[in-house]
Amino acid sequence: MSVIRVDDLTFQYNGLDVISQISFAVEEGTYLGIVGPNGSGKSTLIKNILGILKPRQGEVELFGTSLGLFNQWGRIGYLPQRLSALNAHFPATVEEIVQMGMPKKDAASVKRTLKMMGIDYLATRLIGELSYGEQQRAMLARALMRRPELLVFDEPTTALDPETREMFYSLTREMNLREGITIILITHDIGIIGQYAKSLLYLDKKIIFSGTFEDFCVSRDMTGLFGPTSQHIICHQHD
Repeated sequence: MSVIRVDDLTFQYNGLDVISQISFAVEEGTYLGIVGPNGSGKSTLIKNILGILKPRQGEVELFGTSLGLFNQWGRIGYLPQRLSALNAHFPATVEEIVQMGMPKKDAASVKRTLKMMGIDYLATRLIGELSYGEQQRAMLARALMRRPELLVFDEPTTALDPETREMFYSLTREMNLREGITIILITHDIGIIGQYAKSLLYLDKKIIFSGTFEDFCVSRDMTGLFGPTSQHIICHQHD
């Protein structure tokens, strides 16, 4: 089953195409990495898919339902690129914020998830008192708590240190492989994502490449774009 189906999606800002004629599908159980240069429309694409922005043309389906009729948002977890500013006096601790990711209170799961994200020592701190990177990790833990059918991450590792970044990627791969959660991850780590994701979408306002990393490895177009050395570093088929 297609978790996401996009057909001829175009979005304009000030009369200029930000993304143009985008068509692709994400099947259940896929781990898709979306990459592309700055300004290529990666975040815009996701916001159109999730109904945050309205496209100029095109259709989006989520779990087989037209976006305009879709109302099962509990099946989707989304972490945007930039967190909204948090009030330093917002009266919620990290463990309370993470617990909000679950419909029922589950102290053991909260503790386990905080430990996985390396922030168990911050459990009783107010969320507004944390650094941006710590807040990002807390919000990642919240998104991971609910174990939705589809997880969408927009540049989730930007403010993370290398060790936590590796831990996050490994955790998402485990969730995908063991629990069958469909994952879409926008990232600038094009040289790393092939270690974890199954498929790649390279975007530069239009789709430049869409397929598996095996397909990417043998694509002459990708050889022309990246050169053979970088192409094989990205594909991770020769490790």
